[in-house]
Amino acid sequence: MSVTEIDGGVLEGGGQILRMALAFSALRKIPIRVHNIRAGRSNPGLRAQHLKGVQIVCDMSQGKLKGADIGSTEIYFYPGKISSGEYEADTQTAGSICLLLQVALPCALFSDGMTILKLKGGTNAEMAPQFDYTTEVFRPLLEKFGATFDYKIIKRGYFPRGGGEVHIRVKPVKQLNPINMVDAGQVVRVWGWAFVAGTLPIKVANTMADSATQALLKALPNIEVSIEAYKERTEEAIGTGSGINIVAETSTGCLLGGSALGKREWKTEEVGVKAVEDLLQSVKTEACVDNYAQDQLILLMALANGKSRVKCGSITLHTETAIHIAQLLTQAKFNIVKEGASSVIECEGIGLSIDNIYQKLQLQNTRLDTWIHENQVLILAIESNSCRSLLFTACGLVNGVLSRDAVQSEGR
Repeated sequence: MSVTEIDGGVLEGGGQILRMALAFSALRKIPIRVHNIRAGRSNPGLRAQHLKGVQIVCDMSQGKLKGADIGSTEIYFYPGKISSGEYEADTQTAGSICLLLQVALPCALFSDGMTILKLKGGTNAEMAPQFDYTTEVFRPLLEKFGATFDYKIIKRGYFPRGGGEVHIRVKPVKQLNPINMVDAGQVVRVWGWAFVAGTLPIKVANTMADSATQALLKALPNIEVSIEAYKERTEEAIGTGSGINIVAETSTGCLLGGSALGKREWKTEEVGVKAVEDLLQSVKTEACVDNYAQDQLILLMALANGKSRVKCGSITLHTETAIHIAQLLTQAKFNIVKEGASSVIECEGIGLSIDNIYQKLQLQNTRLDTWIHENQVLILAIESNSCRSLLFTACGLVNGVLSRDAVQSEGR
């Protein structure tokens, strides 16, 4: 099978391209070459978090990797059979646990049984969803597709040390259902939590919660607001950190998130206000999903069995990038319908199922009979996919053409 080329520097140009390409590759059994990895970042190439994401997908799919090293800007990935089991990934930094989950979860959803993911790194990291957002906003969205996961937070981990640990249990689905979310309704209540850990006092969390509550009641009068403030127990968190997560629930059951992490350059009360401003961006556009969920839904919509429609705010660059990768690696059809300040993302999904994944795998496992190279016919009787993958790596199969000299030198 030929290798599909993925340019990791297009559009958003970050790790999202790699994560989505790996997930689609594993699910659809499409070998890929990803080059210009994270070319849009100041420190391009694989960092620890990205490398661990690559490796866990390779492990889960019994695949083959080439070029997966810290700093690498190019990898080759040849997926095999996705298998259930217990898998671990440890960034050994404050790299986001949520981003590890983003790449591993799709594989777990279409495995052959229960999968346990033991993920280590940062639970509340910059430039990524906080784990609380993943459980309180993303997971309910996932459930609308007919899937879910259970979780246990073993320990929180903050920048710069990381050290957090979360265990995820995923039961596979036969197929994902399409969703229709185009009526945002009205916000009926907002809840959330402000936290501190390490050396920070509880009054910091109280200040964040109070400032967020005041900003919410000013912008959305007559709604129920409940924001808890707490301090993480020393034995349940590594490092010092602070932040706030808030969730708005609407009359039609939509959940919108807003969040902020404490920074030295911000006053404590500013952190709470910034989380509210984050949330209100989605509320003002009458969106059914916030900007953080927007791009995460693209993979699910592409795989679902039927047409999905989701109303959101302005299409983000991350979402444009996600659609680009989805259309490169699937036959899903996307359409964006503008509605004033809002947009509706429409997608006719491919209806991926465990059954058709294994049908494709059986097809790939059939005997490889004839390659024509230099006007010569090579007959290769290779019965197993694992042997073939090994031969690909050892002998240098490129676009379905195997060098005659390479075969002879390998003694085949």
